[in-house]
Amino acid sequence: MTNSNRTDDRGGSSDTDVKDLVRRHWNGRAATFDDASHHGIHDAEQRERWLSVLREWTGAGSDAAGDPRDRRARVLDVGCGTGVISLLLSELGHDVTGVDFAPEMLERARAKASAADRSIAFCRGDAETLPLPDDAFELVTARHLVWTLPNPEAALAEWRRVLEPGGRVALLEGYWDHDEPWDEYEAVHGDLPLYDGRPVDELRGELERAGYRDLEHEPLSDPVLWGREPRHEYYVLAGTVPE
Repeated sequence: MTNSNRTDDRGGSSDTDVKDLVRRHWNGRAATFDDASHHGIHDAEQRERWLSVLREWTGAGSDAAGDPRDRRARVLDVGCGTGVISLLLSELGHDVTGVDFAPEMLERARAKASAADRSIAFCRGDAETLPLPDDAFELVTARHLVWTLPNPEAALAEWRRVLEPGGRVALLEGYWDHDEPWDEYEAVHGDLPLYDGRPVDELRGELERAGYRDLEHEPLSDPVLWGREPRHEYYVLAGTVPE
């Protein structure tokens, strides 16, 4: 478990201070988060393309014709935000739980799930210290999350804890390499080891050190996924918890 009062040589701020600023940032962006073409789902083609990616990398769910495929999986969507990926996973037939640190994001996610008549359990929680039992899920997903964490190694260990043996993690990640930090991140980016994301080989190394095996990845460079030509490196990276 992470120590929420830890300070270190990266920036000197306590984890509590860093997380408070991160929460403030995402609470402030909740109302408009889905408006960006690369965040929300804006048309049928984009939605179907994301369903295709998630169908391939989560295994279970339904095929394009709606026929059952494999089996329903218990999925945890960490850093679920406004529920974009959670809702798509639910549409594929998965039993989805979404967790996020920002209450305003969760409020949006719950409203969207209700409007779509999707039964998704959303709860507030810290990605590094999840309020969930051991071996509770078959799959953990997270989209563009690890760069926001002061202790990504603790988060990867925590996701292993809540996965059953043989379970998988599937990360939708990227490498942004922005020139300057923005908003609240100007004060805390030095305390975030994976700030700006990482090239896939570097994040693959993080997963290997965390004990995940059978790692595989695929670029996500299709402009339809992002509603525009991708400006950064995007990919899906998956690994398995040893049995």
